[in-house]
Amino acid sequence: MSGAMSGTSGTIAAAGTMEDSPECPLCMETLELDDVYFYPCSCGYQICRFCWHRIRTDENGLCPACRKPYSENPAEYTPLSQEQIQKVRNSKRQKNQEKRQKVVDGRKHLAELRVVQRNLVFVIGLSPRLADPEMLKKQEYFGKFGRIHKIVVNNANVYPGPQGPSMGAYITYYKNEDAARAIQSVNDTYIDGRFLKASFGTTKYCSNFLKNQSCHKPDCMYLHEVGEEEASFTKEDMQMGKHQTFEMMALAQVSKESTNTRSRQKEQDLDVLQETPVIGTGLHGS
Repeated sequence: MSGAMSGTSGTIAAAGTMEDSPECPLCMETLELDDVYFYPCSCGYQICRFCWHRIRTDENGLCPACRKPYSENPAEYTPLSQEQIQKVRNSKRQKNQEKRQKVVDGRKHLAELRVVQRNLVFVIGLSPRLADPEMLKKQEYFGKFGRIHKIVVNNANVYPGPQGPSMGAYITYYKNEDAARAIQSVNDTYIDGRFLKASFGTTKYCSNFLKNQSCHKPDCMYLHEVGEEEASFTKEDMQMGKHQTFEMMALAQVSKESTNTRSRQKEQDLDVLQETPVIGTGLHGS
């Protein structure tokens, strides 16, 4: 028969090499294992058994491709035994495992990288009074630069100093430009007898992402997608200060964009003033 598979051995061989499960062209549902080898018309046009039954019982009973009437029995149908079905499933499972392993192998190098996050501010030198998320998000501190998504105070690392201990914090903004303005404004400021140092924070990749697994931590701070290549650095790169060069360029770019935005706004304001009519209020004699 033209276009139709023939023989059980042929169908099993095809099942073992099939990479993607085909779909029924009518309902667009993935074909069941038995449907993969179901050809109701001699022309070889393949549909699922559900659509074949629907066409025969509720519609005109004609093949959508060649318009021949469907017979009581399909032109080609070789149902698989349970042993054959299990063999196909095992083959698919093995291929899926190989695909997942290929993804994992392709992500191994990411474990050595740290990615600069443009919306993440890392600040050190905080006094115990300031080392509190609620305090840091106030308008007189980091809240004035923009909407904050999350603040995490690093209590594990306490830095000694002449004025007492100080701590660090990670402040995540919703907008990159807000984080940049915070860094530019806060870095090297003097508060509570301590100099603050602010910079972009870096993040590593989540171990679950590297293993091609789902992460079930709703507040996981690590990356679950591939970051910017230009913002990714190895430990050696960071020892050479390459991430600092990237930060300087990023901050300079934000400053340039802010200046251009202010200039455009001033021009718009001047245009509005020039278009506003002047209404005379002087007294006129009779």
